[in-house]
Amino acid sequence: MKRIITNGITNLEPLAGSSEWYWGTDYASGDLHEAEDAFRSGHPIRKNQLLLVHSPEGKVYEPVSPGAGQYLGRPAYHDGQVVLLLVDFPKGEIHILAFHQTNGTTQQLAVLPLSIADDCCNLMLETSPLMLIRSGHNNRIQLLWPERRDFAVEENEYFAFLDENRLYTTVWYEDPDYREELLVRDYDTGELLERIPGNFRRMPDGSSLSWCPPC
Repeated sequence: MKRIITNGITNLEPLAGSSEWYWGTDYASGDLHEAEDAFRSGHPIRKNQLLLVHSPEGKVYEPVSPGAGQYLGRPAYHDGQVVLLLVDFPKGEIHILAFHQTNGTTQQLAVLPLSIADDCCNLMLETSPLMLIRSGHNNRIQLLWPERRDFAVEENEYFAFLDENRLYTTVWYEDPDYREELLVRDYDTGELLERIPGNFRRMPDGSSLSWCPPC
């Protein structure tokens, strides 16, 4: 057993796509969207602390400490690196940063105007490939970076992953029993190509798994 000192962060989650990294935050001002609401309302933002823990040795990293008016969202794992999402509300900027484990530093991958997103509701990094998206808000999936796409989707439909020209999404229903489907859409047009009954899960190594109910 290893004892991990997290300074009050009580929950660590596996970082999707990696079998070595875990992450946690204290949600000092709620999630990213709630922090934005506080800033828009003229209230001060209590900056959040985000920690990374590497397995198996259990070493703890704090990759970046937000400044005044800055807030961290959910990180992602891409191409062997942890990638961080930081929003600077006073400057109206979105920062995407790569964390280098060897020296504990971060490298800026992109600085984007916050205006590219209507708001920070469901604003997150996704893979693969690495992209910034808003998913499942107002029945739309919006890809904001590195390219812009906007898809009209069904209610309760969310981004899953992108495989070349096929956009995979998940959708859930209660009619009346709960069930899920995996949808395949054309990445260029958003046209629905296939509807697969069953559940989707991202595996620790970044691969995807879908299991279907008996026919």
